[in-house]
Amino acid sequence: MGTLESLPLFLPELALAATLLALVAADLLTSRSPLGRRTDVAATLALVGGAVALVLTIGLPAGVRGQAAGLVPTFLFDGMVALDAFAVFFKVLLGLSLLAAVAMSLGSEELRDNPNPGEYYAILVGATLGMFLMAIATNLLMAYLALEFVSLSSYVLTGYLKRDRRSSEAALKYLIYGGVASGAMIYGMSWIYGLTGAMDYPSIATGLAALDPANRGALAVALLLVLTGLGYKIAVVPFHMWAPDVYTGAPLPVTTFLAVGSKAAGFALMLRFFHFGVTAEGPAAVVGATPVPFLLGIVCAVTMTFGNLAALGQQNVKRLLAYSSISHAGYGLLGVVVFSDAGTEAVLFYLAVYYLMNLGAFWIALLVVNTSGREDLDAFRGLAWRGGAAPAVFMTIFLFSLAGLPPFAGFVGKFKVFWAGIQGGEYVLVLIGALNSVISLYYYARIVKRMFLVEPQKEDRPWRVPLTELGAPATLAALTVLLGIGFEWLSKQAGAASRIFTG
Repeated sequence: MGTLESLPLFLPELALAATLLALVAADLLTSRSPLGRRTDVAATLALVGGAVALVLTIGLPAGVRGQAAGLVPTFLFDGMVALDAFAVFFKVLLGLSLLAAVAMSLGSEELRDNPNPGEYYAILVGATLGMFLMAIATNLLMAYLALEFVSLSSYVLTGYLKRDRRSSEAALKYLIYGGVASGAMIYGMSWIYGLTGAMDYPSIATGLAALDPANRGALAVALLLVLTGLGYKIAVVPFHMWAPDVYTGAPLPVTTFLAVGSKAAGFALMLRFFHFGVTAEGPAAVVGATPVPFLLGIVCAVTMTFGNLAALGQQNVKRLLAYSSISHAGYGLLGVVVFSDAGTEAVLFYLAVYYLMNLGAFWIALLVVNTSGREDLDAFRGLAWRGGAAPAVFMTIFLFSLAGLPPFAGFVGKFKVFWAGIQGGEYVLVLIGALNSVISLYYYARIVKRMFLVEPQKEDRPWRVPLTELGAPATLAALTVLLGIGFEWLSKQAGAASRIFTG
């Protein structure tokens, strides 16, 4: 479709762009108002804008609705982006991530005295817009610009606590690592363009099918350079170095946003890029002749193992969850390694349940930090016996789900990823993943032990959080349990979204 025809189908992104502009204008108009009012106005605009984008994503115009998959897929803006069930799935996930980040920001003590709330929420909405574009990009230039848009926004959000040295240090490290990874990625993209003479994914796939065998070495180098940028975005080893420091130094709502939103957008970009390049018979044979699949398998195994082993000795909860996030990127990568629709479906399902359980764990951590003023494991000491029985139970559900224990959604997610690996013949990776799940149970259980089996000390503050603030964690916990028992609906949605439109 051309530009004018595409605009009615681009309404969710336009809604986010309009919200961003409204936030900037509102910040200017209320600059002399009390801080509380400015914060309320900015947060309300961000919530409304995110909700509108979410509704528009779900309720696309009737003209593009199909019978089976729910959408008639098509390319928009002359092939720059795609509209398909895959795009809708990720935009819903990313829209929910924005709403969660805004809600957490409203309840965060770290951001209580934020002098520029309009600026903060505008950057948050802008980052979400970039993530939307990452999920739907079908052109190398669009993919790179979207990733850079998200990266630059993330650097600012990470260093938003200007008087906090950890926050500034984390933003600087994030910037340096991100700059190197982005440079490597665009260099690899230039090689792909040189080899195929194309920038849009369908034409790249056609070019790869006709690639001279003598150029397969150059293709391998190009794909590895692109993987550098994608690996940095989803925090897989050895491109993970930024994650522990950034997760620890950033405000907790930003940490959560990066952990669930940015990672999902990175996987969306990776899945769509490799789906176009390796699912058709010709390109699959070409890419399969390079060391890329083998190296991806090694990265998957090392990421799972390193993330879990590094988390074992952590005392800071944010840092522990950062290494946990790295290990979960490895589990998700197992679904990518098999290069199949079944693997893609498993990754989509896993990312959806990962959103629930990881968001829930960070939300409880936020409430504990607000109450105790501490981020270490001892902040959870005796939580169940000092008035926090409900949040302790919710946290246990999230942690055991992250470990992959039944009957929680995390168990079903890991089962699907491992089953896709078995179907793809990746038996060694599945075995490594299963062993790592056992290892992860130890450090998750450390937190549960402190909440229920360790007596509180005199310095441990009583739990004084209004019941209304437990509404979101309670909902997430309920969904984590329900999707562990009745997961057919989500599995069906992931299955429909896994059939990525290739033109």
